[in-house]
Amino acid sequence: MEKDKEKTEEEINENNESKNVDDTNEDNTDEINLENNDQNEESAEKDTKEIEEDILKQEIKTLKEEKIRVLAEMENLRKRFDREKIDSIKYGSVNFARDILSPGDNLERALSAINNEEEHSQSIKNLIEGLLMVKKELSTALEKNGITKIASLNKKFDPNLHQAMMEIENNDLDEGVVVQEIQTGYMMHDRLLRPAMVGISKKPQKTNEVDPDKDVNLDNEDSEKDLKN
Repeated sequence: MEKDKEKTEEEINENNESKNVDDTNEDNTDEINLENNDQNEESAEKDTKEIEEDILKQEIKTLKEEKIRVLAEMENLRKRFDREKIDSIKYGSVNFARDILSPGDNLERALSAINNEEEHSQSIKNLIEGLLMVKKELSTALEKNGITKIASLNKKFDPNLHQAMMEIENNDLDEGVVVQEIQTGYMMHDRLLRPAMVGISKKPQKTNEVDPDKDVNLDNEDSEKDLKN
Protein backbone atom coordinates (compact mmCIF):
# COMPACT_ATOMS: atom_id res chain seq x y z
CA MET A 1 0.00 0.00 0.00
CA GLU A 2 2.78 2.38 0.83
CA LYS A 3 4.39 1.71 -2.54
CA ASP A 4 1.16 2.47 -4.35
CA LYS A 5 0.78 5.59 -2.29
CA GLU A 6 4.31 6.76 -3.13
CA LYS A 7 3.78 6.01 -6.81
CA THR A 8 0.56 7.97 -6.80
CA GLU A 9 2.27 10.92 -5.12
CA GLU A 10 5.06 10.80 -7.71
CA GLU A 11 2.53 10.85 -10.55
CA ILE A 12 0.73 13.78 -8.93
CA ASN A 13 4.03 15.64 -8.56
CA GLU A 14 4.95 14.96 -12.17
CA ASN A 15 1.57 16.18 -13.31
CA ASN A 16 1.96 19.29 -11.20
CA GLU A 17 5.43 19.92 -12.60
CA SER A 18 4.18 19.39 -16.13
CA LYS A 19 1.32 21.77 -15.47
CA ASN A 20 3.72 24.33 -14.01
CA VAL A 21 5.89 24.04 -17.11
CA ASP A 22 2.89 24.53 -19.35
CA ASP A 23 1.80 27.52 -17.30
CA THR A 24 5.27 28.92 -17.52
CA ASN A 25 5.33 28.42 -21.28
CA GLU A 26 1.95 30.08 -21.59
CA ASP A 27 3.14 32.98 -19.49
CA ASN A 28 6.26 33.31 -21.65
CA THR A 29 4.14 33.15 -24.81
CA ASP A 30 1.86 35.84 -23.47
CA GLU A 31 4.84 38.02 -22.60
CA ILE A 32 6.29 37.52 -26.08
CA ASN A 33 2.97 38.37 -27.68
CA LEU A 34 2.67 41.46 -25.53
CA GLU A 35 6.20 42.52 -26.45
CA ASN A 36 5.48 41.93 -30.16
CA ASN A 37 2.26 43.92 -29.89
CA ASP A 38 4.11 46.74 -28.17
CA GLN A 39 6.80 46.69 -30.87
CA ASN A 40 4.17 46.68 -33.62
CA GLU A 41 2.37 49.59 -32.01
CA GLU A 42 5.65 51.50 -31.66
CA SER A 43 6.55 50.73 -35.26
CA ALA A 44 3.10 51.84 -36.46
CA GLU A 45 3.36 55.06 -34.44
CA LYS A 46 6.83 55.66 -35.87
CA ASP A 47 5.61 55.11 -39.44
CA THR A 48 2.66 57.42 -38.82
CA LYS A 49 4.97 60.14 -37.47
CA GLU A 50 7.30 59.77 -40.44
CA ILE A 51 4.36 60.06 -42.84
CA GLU A 52 3.09 63.15 -41.03
CA GLU A 53 6.57 64.67 -41.10
CA ASP A 54 6.85 64.01 -44.85
CA ILE A 55 3.45 65.62 -45.42
CA LEU A 56 4.46 68.66 -43.36
CA LYS A 57 7.77 68.95 -45.21
CA GLN A 58 5.97 68.80 -48.56
CA GLU A 59 3.49 71.46 -47.43
CA ILE A 60 6.36 73.68 -46.27
CA LYS A 61 8.12 73.20 -49.61
CA THR A 62 4.93 74.04 -51.51
CA LEU A 63 4.38 77.18 -49.41
CA LYS A 64 7.97 78.30 -50.03
CA GLU A 65 7.57 77.81 -53.79
CA GLU A 66 4.29 79.73 -53.78
CA LYS A 67 5.89 82.53 -51.77
CA ILE A 68 8.81 82.76 -54.21
CA ARG A 69 6.40 82.78 -57.17
CA VAL A 70 4.27 85.52 -55.61
CA LEU A 71 7.35 87.61 -54.87
CA ALA A 72 8.57 87.16 -58.45
CA GLU A 73 5.17 88.21 -59.83
CA MET A 74 5.13 91.27 -57.57
CA GLU A 75 8.63 92.21 -58.76
CA ASN A 76 7.55 91.84 -62.40
CA LEU A 77 4.49 94.00 -61.73
CA ARG A 78 6.65 96.64 -60.08
CA LYS A 79 9.07 96.68 -63.03
CA ARG A 80 6.22 96.88 -65.54
CA PHE A 81 4.62 99.70 -63.58
CA ASP A 82 7.93 101.60 -63.51
CA ARG A 83 8.38 101.03 -67.25
CA GLU A 84 4.85 102.21 -68.03
CA LYS A 85 5.40 105.24 -65.82
CA ILE A 86 8.58 106.14 -67.70
CA ASP A 87 6.86 105.59 -71.08
CA SER A 88 3.93 107.76 -70.05
CA ILE A 89 6.35 110.55 -69.17
CA LYS A 90 8.40 110.16 -72.36
CA TYR A 91 5.57 109.56 -74.83
CA GLY A 92 2.56 111.07 -73.08
CA SER A 93 2.61 114.15 -75.36
CA VAL A 94 2.95 112.19 -78.63
CA ASN A 95 -0.41 113.40 -79.99
CA PHE A 96 0.37 117.02 -79.18
CA ALA A 97 3.81 116.61 -80.77
CA ARG A 98 2.25 115.33 -84.01
CA ASP A 99 -0.16 118.27 -84.05
CA ILE A 100 2.63 120.80 -83.57
CA LEU A 101 4.55 119.47 -86.57
CA SER A 102 2.02 120.83 -89.09
CA PRO A 103 2.59 124.50 -88.19
CA GLY A 104 6.32 123.79 -88.42
CA ASP A 105 5.83 122.39 -91.93
CA ASN A 106 3.90 125.49 -92.97
CA LEU A 107 6.64 127.69 -91.55
CA GLU A 108 9.23 125.76 -93.56
CA ARG A 109 7.17 126.18 -96.74
CA ALA A 110 6.78 129.90 -96.14
CA LEU A 111 10.52 130.39 -95.70
CA SER A 112 11.37 128.24 -98.71
CA ALA A 113 9.03 130.31 -100.90
CA ILE A 114 11.01 133.49 -100.22
CA ASN A 115 13.46 134.39 -102.98
CA ASN A 116 16.65 135.39 -101.24
CA GLU A 117 18.08 136.89 -104.43
CA GLU A 118 15.41 139.56 -104.57
CA GLU A 119 15.79 142.89 -102.81
CA HIS A 120 13.20 143.16 -100.05
CA SER A 121 12.01 146.13 -98.08
CA GLN A 122 13.01 146.52 -94.45
CA SER A 123 9.59 145.40 -93.23
CA ILE A 124 9.84 142.16 -95.27
CA LYS A 125 13.35 141.59 -93.94
CA ASN A 126 12.08 142.03 -90.38
CA LEU A 127 9.28 139.56 -91.11
CA ILE A 128 11.76 137.01 -92.47
CA GLU A 129 13.97 137.42 -89.40
CA GLY A 130 10.95 136.92 -87.15
CA LEU A 131 9.99 133.73 -89.00
CA LEU A 132 13.54 132.44 -88.68
CA MET A 133 13.49 133.13 -84.95
CA VAL A 134 10.18 131.28 -84.59
CA LYS A 135 11.62 128.35 -86.56
CA LYS A 136 14.68 128.26 -84.31
CA GLU A 137 12.62 128.37 -81.12
CA LEU A 138 10.33 125.65 -82.43
CA SER A 139 13.29 123.42 -83.28
CA THR A 140 14.76 124.02 -79.80
CA ALA A 141 11.45 123.14 -78.12
CA LEU A 142 11.13 119.94 -80.18
CA GLU A 143 14.69 118.83 -79.40
CA LYS A 144 14.14 119.61 -75.72
CA ASN A 145 11.26 117.11 -75.71
CA GLY A 146 13.26 114.43 -77.52
CA ILE A 147 11.85 115.13 -81.00
CA THR A 148 14.46 115.03 -83.76
CA LYS A 149 14.40 115.11 -87.56
CA ILE A 150 15.07 111.99 -89.61
CA ALA A 151 17.98 112.41 -91.98
CA SER A 152 16.67 111.03 -95.27
CA LEU A 153 18.43 112.52 -98.31
CA ASN A 154 20.97 110.20 -99.94
CA LYS A 155 20.11 107.48 -97.44
CA LYS A 156 18.94 103.98 -98.28
CA PHE A 157 15.16 103.69 -98.19
CA ASP A 158 14.01 102.30 -94.83
CA PRO A 159 10.32 101.28 -94.64
CA ASN A 160 10.47 101.76 -90.87
CA LEU A 161 11.34 105.44 -91.29
CA HIS A 162 10.29 106.44 -94.80
CA GLN A 163 7.11 106.50 -96.84
CA ALA A 164 7.80 106.30 -100.58
CA MET A 165 5.64 108.74 -102.56
CA MET A 166 7.28 108.47 -105.97
CA GLU A 167 10.10 106.90 -107.95
CA ILE A 168 12.62 109.07 -109.76
CA GLU A 169 14.79 107.66 -112.52
CA ASN A 170 18.49 108.15 -111.84
CA ASN A 171 21.20 106.22 -113.60
CA ASP A 172 23.97 107.47 -111.30
CA LEU A 173 22.52 105.99 -108.08
CA ASP A 174 21.51 102.53 -106.95
CA GLU A 175 17.84 101.77 -106.71
CA GLY A 176 16.10 102.59 -103.42
CA VAL A 177 18.11 105.70 -102.49
CA VAL A 178 16.21 108.72 -101.18
CA VAL A 179 16.73 111.55 -103.68
CA GLN A 180 13.91 113.87 -102.65
CA GLU A 181 12.29 114.72 -99.32
CA ILE A 182 8.69 115.83 -99.69
CA GLN A 183 7.92 116.02 -95.99
CA THR A 184 10.36 115.78 -93.09
CA GLY A 185 10.06 112.81 -90.76
CA TYR A 186 10.54 112.94 -86.99
CA MET A 187 11.54 110.59 -84.17
CA MET A 188 10.39 110.95 -80.56
CA HIS A 189 13.16 109.46 -78.45
CA ASP A 190 13.45 105.95 -79.92
CA ARG A 191 9.97 105.80 -81.47
CA LEU A 192 8.77 106.92 -84.89
CA LEU A 193 6.66 110.05 -84.55
CA ARG A 194 6.06 110.65 -88.26
CA PRO A 195 7.58 108.92 -91.31
CA ALA A 196 9.39 110.99 -93.89
CA MET A 197 7.62 111.26 -97.25
CA VAL A 198 10.27 110.75 -99.88
CA GLY A 199 11.02 110.07 -103.51
CA ILE A 200 13.39 107.19 -104.21
CA SER A 201 15.66 106.44 -107.12
CA LYS A 202 15.21 103.74 -109.73
CA LYS A 203 17.12 102.70 -112.80
CA PRO A 204 15.83 104.02 -116.17
CA GLN A 205 13.94 101.51 -118.27
CA LYS A 206 15.92 100.11 -121.19
CA THR A 207 14.38 100.82 -124.61
CA ASN A 208 14.79 98.49 -127.60
CA GLU A 209 17.16 100.30 -129.99
CA VAL A 210 16.48 99.76 -133.71
CA ASP A 211 19.44 99.09 -136.00
CA PRO A 212 18.96 101.28 -139.13
CA ASP A 213 21.35 99.15 -141.25
CA LYS A 214 19.28 96.08 -140.43
CA ASP A 215 16.11 97.82 -141.61
CA VAL A 216 17.82 98.85 -144.89
CA ASN A 217 18.90 95.26 -145.56
CA LEU A 218 15.39 93.99 -144.92
CA ASP A 219 13.98 96.55 -147.36
CA ASN A 220 16.49 95.52 -150.06
CA GLU A 221 15.59 91.86 -149.62
CA ASP A 222 11.90 92.63 -149.96
CA SER A 223 12.58 94.63 -153.16
CA GLU A 224 14.56 91.78 -154.71
CA LYS A 225 11.74 89.36 -153.94
CA ASP A 226 9.22 91.67 -155.64
CA LEU A 227 11.38 91.94 -158.79
CA LYS A 228 11.71 88.18 -159.04
CA ASN A 229 7.98 87.76 -158.80
